Amino acid sequence: MAGVRDEFALYCSELLSVAGPVRVRRMFGGHGLYVDGLFVALIADERLYLKVDATSHARFEAAGCQPFVYMAKGQPHSLNYFSAPDEAMESPALMAPWVRLAIEAALRARASQAARGRPRQRKPRAGA
Repeated sequence: MAGVRDEFALYCSELLSVAGPVRVRRMFGGHGLYVDGLFVALIADERLYLKVDATSHARFEAAGCQPFVYMAKGQPHSLNYFSAPDEAMESPALMAPWVRLAIEAALRARASQAARGRPRQRKPRAGA
């Protein structure tokens, strides 16, 4: 039987599926969610966070969303992810505009990285 965390990840993948095929990967005690191969969301502490950037940041703040913050070496660090609005968690239709913003932010990040000439590097998996 799937655990509560896996059930929440499945539910979130259903919400995001309005934008395309979703793949869920366990990572860092949570989950990463990919839409059409783009990393657009993460789940930490049973909360869904969507990718943001300078273009979309203000929309998430205006909706009352909170930034994803984690502690490392006793210091808070934030990434470009904000919680999904509460009402968007109710249905794929309500999530649609928010996941589109996350996809757009991910695409801009990818384009920016390519323009800087920095190919995406993956760390080899342990035991590979």
